[in-house]
Amino acid sequence: MKIDYSKIDNNHGEIILVVEKNDYADAVKKQLKEIGKKHAEPGFRPGKVPAGIIEKKYGDSVRYEELNKAVGDALFGYIRENKLPVLGNPVADVENRADFKADEITLKFKVGLAPEFDVNLDKEVHIPYYKIQVSDDMINRQDEALRRRFGTQGPGEEVDATALVKGVITELNEDGTVKEGGIVVENGIVAPQYFKSEDQRNLFIGKKVGDEVVFNPSATCDGSETELSSMLNIDKADAANHKGDFRFDIKEIIVLKPAELGEEYYKNVFGAETEVKDEESYRKALKDMIAASLEGDSNYRFSIDAKEAITKQVGDLELPWDILEPFVIEQNNNLTKENFEAEKPAIKADIEWELERDKAAEKLEVKVTDEDLLNTARALARQQFAQYGMANPPAEALDRFANDILKDEKYRRQLVNQTAELKFFAAVRDAVSLDEKEVSVDEFNALFAPKEA
Repeated sequence: MKIDYSKIDNNHGEIILVVEKNDYADAVKKQLKEIGKKHAEPGFRPGKVPAGIIEKKYGDSVRYEELNKAVGDALFGYIRENKLPVLGNPVADVENRADFKADEITLKFKVGLAPEFDVNLDKEVHIPYYKIQVSDDMINRQDEALRRRFGTQGPGEEVDATALVKGVITELNEDGTVKEGGIVVENGIVAPQYFKSEDQRNLFIGKKVGDEVVFNPSATCDGSETELSSMLNIDKADAANHKGDFRFDIKEIIVLKPAELGEEYYKNVFGAETEVKDEESYRKALKDMIAASLEGDSNYRFSIDAKEAITKQVGDLELPWDILEPFVIEQNNNLTKENFEAEKPAIKADIEWELERDKAAEKLEVKVTDEDLLNTARALARQQFAQYGMANPPAEALDRFANDILKDEKYRRQLVNQTAELKFFAAVRDAVSLDEKEVSVDEFNALFAPKEA
């Protein structure tokens, strides 16, 4: 098969294929033979149909099918091998004809081409990088959260915001008297911090053992039959019949006692090999911990600013819309010829950025390795463990969880894209000059406010 390519203009090229019969003849014979083995015809069993009948009935359709396969393989193989910057799919010329009687068939295809441009990412390029200040208030809140996480539960003198309250729950009449034959839960337990009603929660705060609290169980859970049946030890079907007030006689209060600073606590928070030994080094470690957690936010903001810098440097790109429009509509179920123009600016921006990012990634030699993927999966696993209060999970547990994630092909593809994105912007950060600016949380959040027109 002969293939020729010529460039028509900046955005279009033409590929001409000259197909000879022997380019697809063997495939046609093989396919007709398979049909003869499997298809029956009137008066003939499968495998006994004369070749002439098979040829007459199926010959042209098989030739057309095999010609398409041969042309498709050759066309896309040529594009791939010659690294043609093709956008969308090749469009067949309206004059193309499959004349199977001819010794040669000439087929023409028009292709859309990505525009030629360059991206310069070196130390001459300056991009802002915002580092979020770690305030004393942030350190104090982290300290409080960690000491609660590693704290212990024990008897308390009064109900605070995190207390569990145990006692007898008794149903009341509307006038506040005990309801005869009503519900009585001898071993009742409530956790006011989870009440959906702040008013109901405040009824318990500050109360002591021996105190009585008149509250409305239904109001604590927005009438949820599941939660109400659990609190009152009744069937869900019966929950709707008990929307009134109850009395809670407090017998026991369990409060969370925050962990005390010390060697055991430091190891629980930072791991057995920690060098934290006193309050000063503890607060320094907390500051570093918070700063590390905020680095992802700084990097995300950098990705926005880097993208803006790159797109501004490249400028507007000319695209082959005559080929791209039908291709994009075909690929997207939400697009039609009628609404395409309205969506075109966003589509154009996405296509241009993909071209610019790929060009920049090629120049920066960004590649995703298996180790990169594993590291991304490990980071995700570490986040999962942290949600369950495990700040320093064992390395073998992280690797096992990460490998399980990577076995899921759908999730693996997502991680490939995520890792490629992370590596790309990391490479950009290394290549350009960073104009570092330290900002407060409020100043950082203000960066995401809509810009005034």
